[in-house]
Amino acid sequence: MAETSRPKRIMGVFAHPDDPEFFCGATFARWAAEGAAITFVLATSGDKGSDLPDMTPEKLVAIREEEERCAAAVLGVQDVVFLRYRDGELLVTPELKRDIVRMIRLRKPDILVTNDPTTWYNLWNRPNHPDHRTIGAAALEAVFPAAGNHMYFPELERDEGLAPHKVSHIWLTITRDPNVKVDITPYVETRIRALREHKSQIADMDALEQRIRGNIDPEAPPDAPRYVEVFRVLNL
Repeated sequence: MAETSRPKRIMGVFAHPDDPEFFCGATFARWAAEGAAITFVLATSGDKGSDLPDMTPEKLVAIREEEERCAAAVLGVQDVVFLRYRDGELLVTPELKRDIVRMIRLRKPDILVTNDPTTWYNLWNRPNHPDHRTIGAAALEAVFPAAGNHMYFPELERDEGLAPHKVSHIWLTITRDPNVKVDITPYVETRIRALREHKSQIADMDALEQRIRGNIDPEAPPDAPRYVEVFRVLNL
């Protein structure tokens, strides 16, 4: 599995704050270091992500949006957009697809990164969050055929001046069928620092850091250990 050439504009479309950092934060850090302009689009603000009895959705939204902005900045990403759909209730609706198409036409990414919508359970044999599957499906449908075709959501061009834009590549994370492997060895520390910003979500960051450091690529030679993140890349 080989990496593709360096992109200029990248958009990550995910369900929750912390998803970019958990799923492929080191790859985003690598791209940012290589000079790519990166936008994160988060469908929800994670308003159900707490078991604290005195927490409210409103308080949690403010906390998690700030955590995500700080984490993204650690990766080198300054452009973070929250669509503020309700956590745990995402559906592939025309409204959600239109909001993603709007962002694609605004930012004009070469690459769009999102979740593999076919992943019902992850590599650790745990169920995948339904929002993760939904945002992947919605993002795929937004990229093709909608974002590049003026017949889809014509009001975006008519009322907002947003002409169609065609994305060149889709990178799917949390996939069980990868075809691209990215060497992120120099950026593991950056990913760990970004994850440390999600204090409301990670109860034991030291244990998580230990797991990350132990996840060495099994295909690497013994004398040259490396860390990787894997994707299913679709070329349009």
